[in-house]
Amino acid sequence: MASLISCPHCGPRPKEEFSVTGDATRLRPASDASDEAWHAYVYLRANPKGVHLEHWQHVGGCRRFLVVERNTATHDVLSVADAAELARGGAA
Repeated sequence: MASLISCPHCGPRPKEEFSVTGDATRLRPASDASDEAWHAYVYLRANPKGVHLEHWQHVGGCRRFLVVERNTATHDVLSVADAAELARGGAA
């Protein structure tokens, strides 16, 4: 059986309908931040092992951006929330 991700808008869907778009824990530097801060934001990436928050897009469905809490070692999906709702301070 295929791995499923429970989209808050479309329900459980195969993971192949989604695209990982990056780390959901990174904070964008201020516009007047140093070149070093921007270099780190754009180019330097961690590769954590264990539970991590990631941005995913449901490209094969509603096209919404989601925040997926996933264990990078086991690939278990622990929670999924709409990224726009989280940004507005909504519940996870």
